[in-house]
Amino acid sequence: MKIQRIHHVAYRCKDAKETVEWYVKYLNMDFILAIAEDAVPSTKEPDPYMHVFLDAGNGNVLAFFELPTKPEMGRDPNTPAWTQHIAFEVDSEEALLETKARLEADGIKVVGPTDHTLFQSIYFFDPSGHRLELAWNCGTPDMHRMLDEVKWDMLNEWAETKRAPQHARWMHDGSMSRK
Repeated sequence: MKIQRIHHVAYRCKDAKETVEWYVKYLNMDFILAIAEDAVPSTKEPDPYMHVFLDAGNGNVLAFFELPTKPEMGRDPNTPAWTQHIAFEVDSEEALLETKARLEADGIKVVGPTDHTLFQSIYFFDPSGHRLELAWNCGTPDMHRMLDEVKWDMLNEWAETKRAPQHARWMHDGSMSRK
């Protein structure tokens, strides 16, 4: 068996309508489906919900559940806020910067652009508190080849030491040119 693609990724939201409107407005996603039930199909547990689906491009679907009978949603207090996030690819630096300006114009705090050598990113939060990233790929084929050559060495070293391997130090020290 080989996975074909991700069918959808689902998260919880505070308000389904607000969430759909926000993703349509700021990330230009299309609202493609809403499903509402009074019981969970898989467990038969009585629990009303609204399940909304958004087109994240190229067959990728982002979904949310609003669960009005459950306690207010929260975050894992042991996981830093920067760790769990959804990253979406944009097609240009201009798109990245235009989205940043649109978000900031409406009072949404944006971090970045952050240069990750292979891509540049901005970070912000949706109305439910999910951290989002927009990324514009700017790495070269040589950069990707070099990382591919050391990926297993890096992972194996990490597994033994839990310290950052230095095989790709060039990504962080500025010694690699994008030319």
